[in-house]
Amino acid sequence: MPKTFVLAPDAFKESITAQQACQAMQRGLQRVFPDAQYLHVPMADGGEGTVDALVAAAQGEMVSCTVSGPFIEQKVDTYFGLIDEGRTAVIEMAKANGIHLLAPVQRNPLRTTTFGTGEMIQLALDHGVKKIIIGLGGSVTNDAGMGMARALGVRFLDVEGNEVAPGGGQLHQISQIDLSGLDVRLAQVEMLIASDVNNPLCGEHGASYVFAPQKGANPAMVEQLERNLAHFADLVKAQLQLDYADFAGAGAAGGLGFGLMAFAGANIRSGVEIVIEETGLAEKIERADYVFTGEGGIDFQTKFGKTPFGVAQVAKRLNKPVIACAGYVGEGIEQLYAEGFTAILGIMDGACDLQTALENAEKNLERTCQNVARILALTP
Repeated sequence: MPKTFVLAPDAFKESITAQQACQAMQRGLQRVFPDAQYLHVPMADGGEGTVDALVAAAQGEMVSCTVSGPFIEQKVDTYFGLIDEGRTAVIEMAKANGIHLLAPVQRNPLRTTTFGTGEMIQLALDHGVKKIIIGLGGSVTNDAGMGMARALGVRFLDVEGNEVAPGGGQLHQISQIDLSGLDVRLAQVEMLIASDVNNPLCGEHGASYVFAPQKGANPAMVEQLERNLAHFADLVKAQLQLDYADFAGAGAAGGLGFGLMAFAGANIRSGVEIVIEETGLAEKIERADYVFTGEGGIDFQTKFGKTPFGVAQVAKRLNKPVIACAGYVGEGIEQLYAEGFTAILGIMDGACDLQTALENAEKNLERTCQNVARILALTP
């Protein structure tokens, strides 16, 4: 009887997409199991690839748009997804305000804004959706969602009643929050944040101290951003009677998690759990003989909400074997074998520099899966 393989990898960062990983896995396995059934379930965890994964799984559609980039004067051609017969929109904030859109020397979280993310939400509302899933990975912002809220009609005023300029460096100037122009359609929509980040808004584990340095902030800027986020959170608490600063995930995407909770009534969930649910992964794994997953790197951190861990947890419940492939296999993987992983394999074919490894990932993944298939073929 032909075997059934579920192929559920995440993207191999800066190398191949989740869809390309599925295809490479199938090519390798098919050399040994040509008559097998292959179920492609490209995965994501709320970051890069979330829109593509959910649209592919649900056979949805992409909607092209032009919105503001990380700097308010910058324009970005991008897209979001529509699934569930147009009732649900899937947005990645990084497609408008992501770190990849600015060269390292350009990055400045005092100036970058989430305004473009708000514009994407508004466009989704224009399509009449009833639910919005928004992934928060890969941001270059630290404005607590002020830009997003502004695009949706909220006014942020200084002591003289003037609009405060965008960017995380201006939050301290806000003295009044005016919700009178907030898009009323938000109240009719379920807003769901997909994120694998549990950080609060402020403090040593908050957005500024943990993430701002990689977005271009020097130590002095980090302190300024921290003070500004605290001021903003205090203002929201005092004027709107909303206190989300210490919620897990409030610090995601430079505090955009906080802003979405405060101004859009959003709830936050593990990104990979949302993708697992929306793709119907459990139902597919139930039909499988083997499950293959993977991403660029697997180590002790994988169990903290990463895609392969989420896939393995589903397979464990259904008593299905899981083979994980990664470009990099780090320390602490022993603990993963008790969490549903049957085998964890590095795909590298020898010592090489990073660029070569990235360029050869697809070929190496295909070869590794073919070798695994040869071992699996030894058992009836």
